[in-house]
Amino acid sequence: MTTPGGFPQPSGSRFPEPYGQGSGANLADILERVLDKGIVIAGDIRINLLDIELLTIKLRLIVASVDKAKEMGIDWWETDPALSSRARRDELTRENAELRERLARLEELEGGRVPKEAP
Repeated sequence: MTTPGGFPQPSGSRFPEPYGQGSGANLADILERVLDKGIVIAGDIRINLLDIELLTIKLRLIVASVDKAKEMGIDWWETDPALSSRARRDELTRENAELRERLARLEELEGGRVPKEAP
């Protein structure tokens, strides 16, 4: 028996069933497993010319759920002002306090000076 393209019809024992048929894992199951357990992909790219290292790129990729990442101690997005409104608010509060301190010091310095009278 052949397929419409003229290729032999695969037997069920030699070839896996297409996705969506049978008991094979679907994309949602795979994604759930990856996010639950996490996956790390690591690699290095080096460019050398005559045994002189010109460029090294170290790649580290972690794919995990937010809960799993927090469990591993990874939570940089919570303190990045570009990604977190709370971090942005905290940064503005800190900057505001620093500016108030600088203003108070300037006012103290200005208060110690005797202003010159205009002629």
